[in-house]
Amino acid sequence: MTSDPWTVVTGDDPILATALHAGHELRPEVSALMKLSDADQLREEDPFTDQMVGVAKNSIVVHRSRFEVDINRPRDKAIYRVPSDAWGLDIWSAEPADDLVNASLEVYDSFYEQLGRLCDQVVEAHGHIVVLDIHSYNHRRGGPDAPVDDPELNPEINLGTKTIAASWDDVVSAFTETMSELPFYDDSLDVRTNVKFTGGQMSRWINGRYGDTGCSIAVEIKKIYMDEWSGVLDEDIAASIGRIIEAAADSVREALQQR
Repeated sequence: MTSDPWTVVTGDDPILATALHAGHELRPEVSALMKLSDADQLREEDPFTDQMVGVAKNSIVVHRSRFEVDINRPRDKAIYRVPSDAWGLDIWSAEPADDLVNASLEVYDSFYEQLGRLCDQVVEAHGHIVVLDIHSYNHRRGGPDAPVDDPELNPEINLGTKTIAASWDDVVSAFTETMSELPFYDDSLDVRTNVKFTGGQMSRWINGRYGDTGCSIAVEIKKIYMDEWSGVLDEDIAASIGRIIEAAADSVREALQQR
């Protein structure tokens, strides 16, 4: 297991990219109680999103699994205690003890303390910060051979922007338009806003804390770049999506320069 729960990279950039659910690791005492199979755990995580944070010079990749502590949920919901917290999955072989839960919540608190310091430093250096909170989501929940979930309700890219202040409309539009307009094979990506997701806890926290000096756009990528049941990556599709996100990040920098 990686010694640190996450890896932080810093550079001269007004953008921070995060992969909060890329991690698969569990503390030994959590793993000992984990009833889920490795494959079931991996299927609900966001594999390979850590490969997409290179679009920014500042990045955070979380290595701990969301099944240990979910950084992107409110603190009182950060530990999945019952199946309804986790897509109906039966997670625990026994009820987690208070000391295990408290240790996981210490990880949660430490993350937000470090996130705040990093964001403050970026704001101090640039006057503002834009966070690209990169996730993925499943769309074949019925099984590996089942039909895909309704595309009308499951865009290829869902941008969560619900809690972003209106003062950021120019930046959000720049990001959205570039994501929507660039070619993706013989077409373009289906990019829509707040259809499947509206943004998680970290985006709410950023948007509430910084207001006119910072915003967080939640970027939810439908798992068209991999097989969500086997875990196999399609490297070409992943690279194509990565290039489009990179171009959209450049559009954000241009919009910031024009302010």
